[in-house]
Amino acid sequence: MKLKNSSLDQAIRKSITVSQDMTFLQVREILLKHHVGRLPVLDNNNKPVGIITEKDFVRAIYKLTEKTIDRILVKDFMSKNLITIKKTDTIYDCANLMRNNKISSILVMNDDGELEGIVTKTDIASVFLTQSVDILKVNEIMTPNIITVMPADSLLLVESLLIKNRISRIVVERNKRPVGIITNRDFLPAKMPRWIREYADPNEVEKYRLDPRPDEFRMNQLSYILSFRAEDIMTPKPITVEHNEDVSSAVLIMIRNGISGLPVIKKKFLCGIITKSDIVKAVAG
Repeated sequence: MKLKNSSLDQAIRKSITVSQDMTFLQVREILLKHHVGRLPVLDNNNKPVGIITEKDFVRAIYKLTEKTIDRILVKDFMSKNLITIKKTDTIYDCANLMRNNKISSILVMNDDGELEGIVTKTDIASVFLTQSVDILKVNEIMTPNIITVMPADSLLLVESLLIKNRISRIVVERNKRPVGIITNRDFLPAKMPRWIREYADPNEVEKYRLDPRPDEFRMNQLSYILSFRAEDIMTPKPITVEHNEDVSSAVLIMIRNGISGLPVIKKKFLCGIITKSDIVKAVAG
């Protein structure tokens, strides 16, 4: 993928940061208030020591053990394996790091080891939209084989698929047509932990969650806790894109609507999904 301008400066933006001693609930409120998907974590010397993403929240929320949710601190569940980049590097360098490490953001550091800013997949997609000199069709870079659920499937199954497959969204389909979409952010209101803690045996839930192939028999075993279904939290009537549209059109739709992925359709039937990760891969070449 060739860009008119590959300077990283055009993609760097300032980021809201949090302290490692803040609580789970405080940071959750910041995420929801500012509509961001990730927050760099700083130590007492204002040096980055971690990052929190929506995926970290989904993982942490199901690992409540001896601590109650109001006592969990940022340092208990933040991602500590930081991938960073220098301001003098290029968009290509950044996209390659994202692709190779399967991450959605990279911290940009200055020469003093201080946080200069952050680059996310959205920033890479914005650069693609304004700087790309190539014409691509959606079906050239989309993911054709996608994981889906049905409207009546349990939220426990949805959560299990999100975590095990390291994905950020799942398309809800009916009769091979997309009828909804569920992302990690839909779990942030944290309504699931309450009923899981009250009604489920933690060992049984953990065994189900880690099962690589949850089946109908196990779902029936846990029927007494599966009172919420995919359709209860999905965003209905998801925005879609045709398989033969230009990728730039898909990027524009995502940016304008503040979303990171679109179900791809062919004659109204689901045939894949295109996400900002696919844009990053295209830029990385």
